[in-house]
Amino acid sequence: MAPAEPPVLALTTGEPAGIGPELVVMLAAQSRPAARVVAVGDPGLLAERAAGLGIALEPLELAPGQAVSEAAPGRLPVWPVALRAPSRPGQLDAANAAYVLETLDVAIAACRAGHAAGMVTAPLHKGVILDAGHAGFTGHTEYLRDACGVEEVVMMLATDLALHATRPGWRGSPALRVALATTHLPLREVADAITAGRLSRVLRILDAELKHWYGLPAPRIAVCGLNPHAGEGGHLGREELEVIEPALAALRAEGLRLDGPLPADTLFTPRHLEGVDAVLAMYHDQGLPVLKYAGFGSAANITLGLPFVRTSVDHGTALDLAGTGRADPGSLRVAVALAAEMAWRRS
Repeated sequence: MAPAEPPVLALTTGEPAGIGPELVVMLAAQSRPAARVVAVGDPGLLAERAAGLGIALEPLELAPGQAVSEAAPGRLPVWPVALRAPSRPGQLDAANAAYVLETLDVAIAACRAGHAAGMVTAPLHKGVILDAGHAGFTGHTEYLRDACGVEEVVMMLATDLALHATRPGWRGSPALRVALATTHLPLREVADAITAGRLSRVLRILDAELKHWYGLPAPRIAVCGLNPHAGEGGHLGREELEVIEPALAALRAEGLRLDGPLPADTLFTPRHLEGVDAVLAMYHDQGLPVLKYAGFGSAANITLGLPFVRTSVDHGTALDLAGTGRADPGSLRVAVALAAEMAWRRS
């Protein structure tokens, strides 16, 4: 039975100098019937960005666990986190790195305590967090994995069509879902990170989560090779022969429907994607440029394998757009809608 009220979603406001706070403000100016959204950030910052955009906004400060009502346009519930230093659009300040991480910690704690059904994240800036001394920080995905104490999570981006593709009567174009075997690694480290163990963990999570969230009884996953032409029979690299193919064969014996390893330069074409439910790319810039070309601004990032729902935007902090009013909240709307639908399904 569906819950009586829309799910509560914690929405972190991201890097304060970027477009995240104003995207949250733009979202607050619109009706959000699918979810009760609570921003996690500095109420004064949100009010300031709203004033700069000419948007009337009333931040409503709440404590985690306090009842969250469905907010009307222009009213935004907030779990407050104080900025460490004043913030100006487009001007990074390492003093606020701890603020950004605290917003994540508050959202994670709310999800784990049951005060929120999931979290949606506006973009943060990895460089300024590292510059502030938080060594080893590589991004939202890995931070959430470590905070939740899980061995492996999977980053998957999906176009907005993926939100509707399994609904009865849907006749739109096929959804494009691209998951990653590795996430935020320097390119020279990728080959060493592609192991049979990692591929097995990632593909089992991807298969299970596609079944759970998208209602696919036997998802078909196409797997990219690591090397050009998927190694050309070992002439352009042996990772396909020695690592990827044996791992896929073992998983097929478990019942997973896997195609590959396939050359990435031809896999992302309509003929090869026909009937495919998701693609597993070996590294970040092998798969995501294709997805973002197909649906940039109308796609969302999903973290699979966490104990709660997490989605995010498909773009970065866009410091050059911050404060100009030209930022597009489309991806944030998709991320919120997708998180709401996933939370409904989990409930």
